[in-house]
Formats: sequence, structure tokens, C-alpha cells
Amino acid sequence: KIVMKKGILIFLLSLTSLLVTHSVFSQIRKIPSNATENLKQKYPTAENVEWKDAVSHFTAKFKLDGKDYEAHFDSDGNWKESMVKVEQAELPDAVKDGLAKSKYSDWEIGKVEKIESGDKVRYRLQVKSGDIKKKILYFTPEGKLTKDSTTLWF
Repeated sequence: KIVMKKGILIFLLSLTSLLVTHSVFSQIRKIPSNATENLKQKYPTAENVEWKDAVSHFTAKFKLDGKDYEAHFDSDGNWKESMVKVEQAELPDAVKDGLAKSKYSDWEIGKVEKIESGDKVRYRLQVKSGDIKKKILYFTPEGKLTKDSTTLWF
């Protein structure tokens, strides 16, 4: 019994040590000043900015005009893309029309996001039919469905 208790204690201490080391390690990289400057330049009125090191890139979450935004920057601090949740009513008429003419016209719309990358804008719609069929649809501002992918999350 004593050997087993010592084994469990050693395991728990090792696990705790690993978790602490991981959380400290994940915070080692400093947010590049280029990223913070690029965010200020692109979104000068951004508020409540919170940065996160996502290992392959940096993410800034912030508020702008009352909406929650997320912007991604590469390891050198260059802006890659931004996304903001939008209401279904805010979708361009062309996107609403494109959805209405698609095979997903009678699917229920969940989360809707506007994604900006470079000079390109896309709209990402999470849709579902019943409890099992779920898709993520990507539309151009002109209403063209460019991609539909199956998703396991919603």
C-alpha cells in the first residue's frame, strides 16, 4: 500500500510539474512589437486588447464598436486575418440570396462571422439540419458559396 501511495504521489507531483512548466513555457514568447503596432494601425480604436501566443501565431482579441473581434498575426507580427461575429440580419443581401439558392437554404443558421484577410472578405456561416448534419459554409460578399465543410463542433 505504501509503495502504491508513493507511486500515485510521485505521479501527481510529476503531472503538476509538467502542467506548471507548460503554462510558464507557453508565456515565454513576447508579443512582437510589430504585431502591436500593426494592430494599432489597422484598428486604432480597439479597446480591451488581450494577446495570446498560439504557438504558430499570435491572436489579439478586442472590442471595436461594441463588437468582439479576433485578429491573427504571424510570428513576425504581420497581420494575417481578422474575424468578427455578425448578426444574420447584417449579412449582405447577396450572401442571403446565395444561401437561399443553395442546397442549404432550409438549414438553421447558427454563428455567422465576417472574415477579412488581405483584401479579401468572406462570410463563414455555421449551419445545421436536425441534430446530426452540421456544415460550415463560406461565401464571398457577392453571394458565391466557395466552400462547405463538415464540422464536428458547433
